[in-house]
Amino acid sequence: MTKQWSVGIIGCGHIFDAYARLSQVFAPLRIVACADIDPATAERRAQQYGLRAMSVSDLLADPAIDAVINLTNPASHVEISAAALKAGKHTYTEKPLALSLADGRLLVELANRHGLGLAGAPDTFLGGAHQSARTVIDEGAIGTAKSGSAHFMNHGMEAWHPNPHPYFQVGAGPVLDMGPYYVTVLVSLLGPIKRVVALAQQFFDERLVTAPGPNQNTLVPVNTPTTSQSLLEFHSGAQVHVSVSYDTWGHGHTNPIEIHGTKASLMVPDPNYFGGPLELIDGTGRRRIETDGRPFGRLNWREPAGAYIGNYRGLGLADMLAGVAEGRKARASGELALHVLEVLLAIVQSAAEARFVDIASTVERPAPLPADEASRLIAANAPLEFAS
Repeated sequence: MTKQWSVGIIGCGHIFDAYARLSQVFAPLRIVACADIDPATAERRAQQYGLRAMSVSDLLADPAIDAVINLTNPASHVEISAAALKAGKHTYTEKPLALSLADGRLLVELANRHGLGLAGAPDTFLGGAHQSARTVIDEGAIGTAKSGSAHFMNHGMEAWHPNPHPYFQVGAGPVLDMGPYYVTVLVSLLGPIKRVVALAQQFFDERLVTAPGPNQNTLVPVNTPTTSQSLLEFHSGAQVHVSVSYDTWGHGHTNPIEIHGTKASLMVPDPNYFGGPLELIDGTGRRRIETDGRPFGRLNWREPAGAYIGNYRGLGLADMLAGVAEGRKARASGELALHVLEVLLAIVQSAAEARFVDIASTVERPAPLPADEASRLIAANAPLEFAS
């Protein structure tokens, strides 16, 4: 029988709903409490989901809470994660792990010193789509991976996000905001990264917020590059071009990730989601590979605009807690998040200094998540579909 852990959430903002609702899917976890810098916000969320509203200090001091989900703003990630680890709580944090390598290393060291689980988003690489891609690559269907590309390109979030200001400041931008999804999936498929080189720019000095809410019709100053082109060289020898932008009015890159090997090319779906089909292209033609039959591959979440996606946020937390019980590392481990963070910071540094930047850290590819092991993470009577 799967051990169940009591979990508290710190940070009750925009992403809270997804974690709170999707927690019903996972056998190892039960969310019992929440806290926020604004007590009224925590109370509202607690009433919404039948939780206990607590102060941050009380939640961390509660011996009945085994683990913490850190959903605070990125600038607070290290402070809250470090406090949770020092309080003896297994800790799962939204991305990025930290905003500096020194702070990221501190968290990994704290977790290891205290024998605690530490993991972080994104965990989308554990979904059915990207685990299927992992299987295709590991079985040798594409031969030796040699090159690839990844694209995230839109016109920012000021038209839909109620508080887009932080996304256009130092420590954010598309590299640190969306880059974790793409780089984490690439590392899970191709292994650790050796060095990077990049260029970056910004199109606008300020952005007009049109999303409904208290910031509507305000101007956001842009203090960080908002378009980046980078080339990642992997220890395996593969080279992948990564393009991320908040300045793009439209594009024709229909495949978010492409991996090109000596035998075939593999088209990989959006790493912001957990599901979606693959396409394998070789000398005999094109073959579509469906992934919705694999655990955490089925489309299950209806977005307000009507899009139907695979959304299993919290899967990395469930795997981490199962790993604690089994005496193994989380797949979305702190070490993986730290390596990805170093790569992202190196992309920013390379663009600023116009040079290649070597990556000092390395990490093993996270172990694949077999279907039988993934199925054990699914709660009995887990909901099959959600409407946001």
